[in-house]
Amino acid sequence: MKQANLGVLFLIELGALAGAAYWGFTRDVGAPWLLGLAAPAVLVALWALFGSQRAKYKVRGAGRFGFELFWFGAAAIALFAAGAQVWALAFAAVCVVSKALAAAWSQ
Repeated sequence: MKQANLGVLFLIELGALAGAAYWGFTRDVGAPWLLGLAAPAVLVALWALFGSQRAKYKVRGAGRFGFELFWFGAAAIALFAAGAQVWALAFAAVCVVSKALAAAWSQ
């Protein structure tokens, strides 16, 4: 069960990037492809700076909780804003459950 949750944790990270990209590509702007590429790129940069194992500015404790709440929350909000409300709620629910299990199991 713990190994499966590690897989889910990885998948929700990819899902966050996909949600941000989906939001960007669905915007009614002159170059939606630019937003579709830039939105996940911003999340990748933030993850590299603060969330990854090799982060330059690694956050711990409450800071880590806040960062992950912001990071995964941004993806859920992006999905919601793109009109995918059911997917946004499902994504948020999976994030909450998986992150709670990860905290309980010290993952």
